[in-house]
Amino acid sequence: MDNQSLNEKNALNFAKKEKKEKFDLRPTPAFISASWSALFIGMVSYCIGLWNANMWLNEKGYYFTLLLFGLFSVVSVQKSVRDRQEGLPVTDAYYGISWFTTIASILLLTIGLWNADIELSEKGFYGMSFALSLFAAVAVQKNTRDVKFLDEREEK
Repeated sequence: MDNQSLNEKNALNFAKKEKKEKFDLRPTPAFISASWSALFIGMVSYCIGLWNANMWLNEKGYYFTLLLFGLFSVVSVQKSVRDRQEGLPVTDAYYGISWFTTIASILLLTIGLWNADIELSEKGFYGMSFALSLFAAVAVQKNTRDVKFLDEREEK
């Protein structure tokens, strides 16, 4: 490899590094609002569906508790994964429990819907609004964490 091509390669690597350092990784306002909107739409849709459902109150409570349980679980997973990525201490127990509870909430919803005496379209509605809520909660948590990190970095 000659000197000119080596210099060009180094210049290209430097430009990529410089561009990456200038890019602050801040989520766009559009993505932040889309994430919050998805979370709001998923949760409200799920709750309106429960409110209007022809179920016993204890069944409605079961499904509502699963929504809360699932949301808390995915936020815990996102936080523990992000903490580990940033080198912050996270115990294996907390990390494992976060994943276990996330999987358990999805499994419990699946079992509940499988055995529920409701229309297949209602089952799909609950499953999709639950999934939308969980995904949006992860996105909202990530955006919140990114913005906080960048704001703290800019203050220094």
